[in-house]
Amino acid sequence: MHISIFGLGYVGAVSCAAFSKLQHKVIGVDVNQHKVDLINQGKSPIIEKDLEKYIELGINNYLISATTDLHLAVNKTELSIICVGTPSNKNGSLNLEYVYNVCQDIAREIKLKNVYHSIVIRSTVTPGTIKKCIEIIEQHSGKIHAKEFGVASNPEFLREGTAMDDFFNPPYTIFGTNAKVTEIALKELYNGIDAPIYCMKPEESEMIKYTNNNFHAMKITFANEI
Repeated sequence: MHISIFGLGYVGAVSCAAFSKLQHKVIGVDVNQHKVDLINQGKSPIIEKDLEKYIELGINNYLISATTDLHLAVNKTELSIICVGTPSNKNGSLNLEYVYNVCQDIAREIKLKNVYHSIVIRSTVTPGTIKKCIEIIEQHSGKIHAKEFGVASNPEFLREGTAMDDFFNPPYTIFGTNAKVTEIALKELYNGIDAPIYCMKPEESEMIKYTNNNFHAMKITFANEI
């Protein structure tokens, strides 16, 4: 498949390397020119075991490229994965501004496309975010969800230090979508991973990720108290 990945931070860089290892052609997108240059040089923008090796391999096999040009990335791919940051606000809630902004930018591009496009949210988001993203994309593209484009939740469960191994050896892969074409595309995307795939409602997928994060935070807090 031809996929674009928005955000070349921790999750985005790992995703670029891993999906290229599965023989998908990947275009990484970021507003930071330095990160883009590092990827195009076959280098990793972060420190993570084996990541640079797989990025270099992807570059040498012409399966990875990086750009700041969103127009080019969307129009040369059939599926876009959003991995931008969702930092915490002062009150502890997630700031979803970057996710919504990317959805809006992608919507303006697919408005001019005559083929179906899938948008996948891999960033950590609160339950209900996919619904909001669909509304934004419909508003700015003039297209109808599940007919002319599809949106899905595909949370990651990667640990720092073992992210590449976690990607290729997960206990399961989950995604939530109401768009059948996007569901089929995601199954193809993960075809090379030997793990069960669970497709569910978007809110269920989002809740599993959010619950997972909160449970880990609770364990750390408990350990610190002890």
